[in-house]
Amino acid sequence: MKDFKQYFIFILYTVILGSISGLIIWCFIKVMNLGISFLWDYLPDKLDFKYYPIILCLIGGLVIGLWKHKFGDFPEDLNDVMKKIKQDKRYSYSKIKSSIVSALLPLVIGASIGPEAGLTGIIAGLYTWVFDKIKLFKKEFQDLTSIGLTATLGTIFKSPLFGFVEPLENEEQTYFPKNSKKVLYFIAILSSFGIFILLNKITNNHTGLHSLGKASLSNINYLYVIILIIIGIILGYIYSISHKVIKLLFKPLKNNILIKCIIGGLMLGIIGYLLPLTMFSGEEQIFIITERGISITCTMLIIISIVKIFLTNICIETGLKGGHFFPMIFAGISLGLGMSMILNIDPIISMSLVTSSFLANVLKKPLAVVLLLIIVFPINLVPLMLGAAIISSLFKMPKKIEDTVI
Repeated sequence: MKDFKQYFIFILYTVILGSISGLIIWCFIKVMNLGISFLWDYLPDKLDFKYYPIILCLIGGLVIGLWKHKFGDFPEDLNDVMKKIKQDKRYSYSKIKSSIVSALLPLVIGASIGPEAGLTGIIAGLYTWVFDKIKLFKKEFQDLTSIGLTATLGTIFKSPLFGFVEPLENEEQTYFPKNSKKVLYFIAILSSFGIFILLNKITNNHTGLHSLGKASLSNINYLYVIILIIIGIILGYIYSISHKVIKLLFKPLKNNILIKCIIGGLMLGIIGYLLPLTMFSGEEQIFIITERGISITCTMLIIISIVKIFLTNICIETGLKGGHFFPMIFAGISLGLGMSMILNIDPIISMSLVTSSFLANVLKKPLAVVLLLIIVFPINLVPLMLGAAIISSLFKMPKKIEDTVI
């Protein structure tokens, strides 16, 4: 009876923590959307100034630079957050308050980043703090911060299975926790996801990724399938090259965060002024380009895709930090839509193949990629997407190109 009581309390702890995670994620995204609405809908209507995006992003870059100069260069890149959690089983919560502001500022000024990096660091810090303070279940809760990571990713992307698999899958091997720990992971993920969805229902909030529509495989051309997988791999190479080139360009400013942020804000404003669809995380812009796809030329869609990749890396490298998942999905969908016009094929199939191939080539996590994209693409395309993702993940950057870039 005593063991059952302890187990029940243990599960209750996990449910409470998961629910708190969902509440924090919902509040963060709500505040982000209110900030975006004020700066990009309300103020432009009142000011009616042609170069508003450039001025706003420049001022935003200055504010972010000053904030980071005082409080530190946070949030950390999502990959760095995940590495620390895997290695140390914890994540520092000493800068959690300033990190919230640091994570929000780039998002509200329109940086080409997603909210997942900032939120992951914030909630991982919260879980670590709880672990440090808790008196019971020290042994069972030793993976608490990792559990917080999976709950955050599963909630942000509305895919509990993606949240579970993404941190565990890697190029060398895929590690899954023991069955007893799996229960804990899923309780936290589902608690967080459930509260997030409930709050969205109550407030009639429909933001985030959702399905782009259905597709038929009856008349599929497998030559085009191969072509689209190759296109996704090429886009993956472009992403990797842009990441290395931009890192090298800004290396001399490594210790001058204020100047970097100002430059990043200015570049964001200029590019955003010329190509507005390259701004923001991309989740809302996905539905703009798919709804207006016919009025946007295939050439412009391809340009938007490539510029989006460069702008995302510019933002992350210049201190306007955040996640890369949403911008990458947008870039893949934009290029896929453009290719569907060139090849005259079903746009849903084209977008799914290019996006799966692109993400898997960069992340080297084919299963996680497919679990993420089934929120956007129909379930009958899963075998095709998984095949594309597995094939693409096997291709690495040609050494000659890598050596030339470095």
